[in-house]
Formats: sequence, structure tokens, C-alpha cells
Amino acid sequence: MIEVKGLTKKYGKFLANDDISLHLGAGELGVLLGPNGAGKSTLIKSICGLLRFKGEITIGGYNNRSLEAKRILGYVPEIAVPYPMLTVYEHMEFIARAYKLDGWEERTEALLTRFDMADKRNKLGKELSKGMKQKVSLCCAMLPQPKAIILDEPLSGLDPHGIRELQQAISDIKSEGTSLLVSTHMIDTVESNWDVTFIMKKSKLVRECRRLEQTETLEDIYFSLFEAGELDE
Repeated sequence: MIEVKGLTKKYGKFLANDDISLHLGAGELGVLLGPNGAGKSTLIKSICGLLRFKGEITIGGYNNRSLEAKRILGYVPEIAVPYPMLTVYEHMEFIARAYKLDGWEERTEALLTRFDMADKRNKLGKELSKGMKQKVSLCCAMLPQPKAIILDEPLSGLDPHGIRELQQAISDIKSEGTSLLVSTHMIDTVESNWDVTFIMKKSKLVRECRRLEQTETLEDIYFSLFEAGELDE
């Protein structure tokens, strides 16, 4: 579903992503791990078509910058920035109109209820807490029912209930055949259902692990690299 080949991204002379290639299949949950500054957010933004880069990225076989790819890809950024003068419900309506969705109202109600935002529908973006902003971003990404969703530190700012609901949402989305790529520092939140993990260090992809090929937990795999010195700064 998501295919990255030879991705290289520089900011001036700084090399943020160095010849990265990876594949995430349909219905797979991919986890992106690495220390701060490893290049994870740059990789995610490149996949979403937000940055210029060298290499090739496809979503469902379509070039990631094409309209076809954008229609089937959802994105939840690390820092949610809703429109300050739109209400929660108006954000959902904006997405529905942008994607020309039919019957979006019922799905909107279900999403707002799932994330305890139904009673916040008339709150303006500028009135929302950090956690509420993150929930609105999640709802907007899930509304078009994309075939792939990328989440950059999605648990940031969520309360324990929100974290639990997001974990369940990720499980439900995966069971529907949607691919997910999740960048997170909270390894335990994806431990139960990950399929492939991509570990980055200093702009490079240093390890790809398939769950079916592993006997260790995801946390053990990650920290064993630190103990071996492979992820030392």
C-alpha cells in the first residue's frame, strides 16, 4: 500500500533522510521508531507529499503527489492545528465537502461519540485543549475512510481514556484492511498488533523487523539495539 524507494531529503547541506526504502502492505500496522532527530517526521511528511525529495513514493500504486493517492491517504500530524474560527463540527463538514463525501453526517456523529467530542461539536478550534485538537485531527483523518493512515505521535496530549480509544480505533481500522504507519515513542501502545517495525537512526533506516519472524517483544528489539550500540548518538 505504501512503497518508498530510495528516498533522500536534504535541508540545505543537512541530510535528513538518506536513501530510505520500505514497504507497508495492505492492512498492515507499521511502527516507525527511532531517537529524536532520526528523521522520522521528515519521512512521514515526504510520504504525505508535504516535502520535495529525491526518490519515489507510491500510495496504492499511485504517485504520492497525485490526487488519486491523496484520496486514499489520511494524515494525523504530531501537532494538531485546527482552524481557530471553525467549530469541531465545521471541521468535519469541511473535510466532507473537500472529499465530496456522501452520508458523512452519520459517520461524523459516530466518530465524535467514539472520541468523547459529541458535546464539543460547537466549540471553536481556538477554544480546544491540546488533547481535543488531537482528537479533531484524528476524526478528520478517519472521516473519508482512507485505505492508508499515517499517524505522527498520535498519542501526544491524549488523556488515558483517549489513548485507550485510539488503541481500539487503530485495531478496528487495521481489521478493516486499512494500512497504518504509526510513529510513536510509546512502544507498549502498539505492542499487541504491529506487523512490521522500521527503526531509524541519523537519517537512515537501520533495521526492519517483521513480527512473524521475531520471538522478542517490540520493546526488547528496540532496546537491544541500544545495548548493542547500534542506536547510540
